[in-house]
Parts: sequence; C-alpha cells; structure tokens
Amino acid sequence: MTKSNFTGVYVAMITPMDDNQEINYDKLGEFADYLIKEGVHGIIPLGSTGEFYALTDHERSEVLRVTIDAVAGRVPVLAGTNASSTKKVIEYSQQAEKAGADGLLIAPPYYSLPTPPELFKHFEAVNDSIDIPIMLYNYPARAGVDITPEQVEALAQLKNVKYIKESTGDSTRVSEIISRCGDSIAVFAGGDCVALELFALGVIGWVGGIANVLPKEHVELYNLCVLQKDYSSAREYLYKILPALAAIENSGKYTQYVKAGCAIKGHPVGPPRMPLQPACEDEIKQLEIDLSL
Repeated sequence: MTKSNFTGVYVAMITPMDDNQEINYDKLGEFADYLIKEGVHGIIPLGSTGEFYALTDHERSEVLRVTIDAVAGRVPVLAGTNASSTKKVIEYSQQAEKAGADGLLIAPPYYSLPTPPELFKHFEAVNDSIDIPIMLYNYPARAGVDITPEQVEALAQLKNVKYIKESTGDSTRVSEIISRCGDSIAVFAGGDCVALELFALGVIGWVGGIANVLPKEHVELYNLCVLQKDYSSAREYLYKILPALAAIENSGKYTQYVKAGCAIKGHPVGPPRMPLQPACEDEIKQLEIDLSL
C-alpha cells in the first residue's frame, strides 16, 4: 500500500469571483462546504480550474486559508503550488504545509520546458523542502512538459511523491505507470470522460474540475467502480452523465464552462478572470441542455 490514504473524488475547486473579477471569499467557503456535503472525498484549491495562474501571491494565500478553514478537517485539502520556477514552487509548498494543507498538487514548471534530468532535480528540491505528500500533475497540454511513465517511476522513489494525477487521457499511460511502479505510487484519473476505464485499470481516485458542477454524480461513479465493483451499473451510469462530461471537457473552454455549469446547477460562482471570458448566451443555453441529466 502507499504510505498515505488519499482516495476517492477530489474536486479541483473553482475560485469564485464577483462581477468585477475579485475573489468572493464568502462564496469560496460556502462552496467548499457544499462540495463536502455532496459527498466528495477531498478538495484541491489553486489548481488549473482554480485559476491559480491569474491570482496574486496574497490571493493564493487567502484562498488556501479560507478553504482549509471551511473544510475544517472533514476531508483532505491538497494545495496546488504550481509556478514557473523551482524557488517559487518551494515557497508556495512550504506556505501550504504551514497553513495546514494535507498534501500538494504539483505540475512541472511551465514555459521553461525542463529536460528530464532537470525535472527530476526540480521535484527532488521540492520534495526535500516539505514533509507532506506530493501528487504529481501530468498534463502536458497545459504545462508543456510530459512526465513520462519512466520519469514517474524515478520520481516515485522520492519520499513524499506518493500520487499522480494522470491527465493525458491515455489509458495506456496509466497501465504502464501501475505496471512500473506497483504500490510505490498511486494513480488518480485526471480526464473526466475516461474515468471508468481508468478505474478498471486500478486508479484509486478521480481529480475532476467538472466535479464542481456534478459532485454527486462523480461520487456515484466512483462508488460503483471502486467500492461496489459493479462495472455493469457503472457503465450504464457513465453513459447517462457522459454528454455533460464531454460538453465541458471537449469545449476548449474548460474553466469558463465549469463556472457556467455551476451557475446552471444553482451555484453561481461568477466569471473567470481575464484573459478568460465567460461563456456566451448561446453556449450557456446548449450547456443547460447537456446538463439536463
């Protein structure tokens, strides 16, 4: 078994904004509470869906503080501590640990495009700077850097690297990581539409942005696959919610659609921060249809 026990549905939580694109901290705390009451197993603020890249250092600190206070120990909180330099990732990671985060979600540094040896040194430096678990975040379409299964195997030897969110959507990646690493690292599904097949391969959890919109549905699919191992019912359930998952995941406007979807479901969380723009009226009308499960 892995050395810690994160499992289940972890929400890559949105950051609520007001109409002026300022963070609505009251709504943030309320929304974290809502997600927990819907049954999710963990909360991840300051990830891609949380628009970490558009927040100031002070805002990042406050988002984490408010989230941890609202969660109040009911489920684990994994802080996104991504940045473009190792020094900054270490700074954010140490701050998150001090604030009470249970773990960290960390992608490769973006823009600089580190080589595999450089990437190992980066994660080694972060690993050595903290004492809480790290979930690697492999999403080359966003970060510009791919953490290959071979690199995952090497990184899994670091004492705090215990999980990976695999977001390429390639099921062969997951099977190779599990084959190479065994129990030395646990895999979370990162793609929203491929969760069922990844559960069948042995992933232990699901990190999803669309779980902001459909938290109960994510938990139900996880329960059917992992707890009940009823793949016949899981497959039927997946096809029920797949149009909604695909509408958001394949939109090319992921964060915009997640925020629009939250509003459609009765939880308005405001617009994204520029440069992103809110979904337009026609897009919202179509999304309303797609979310009519």
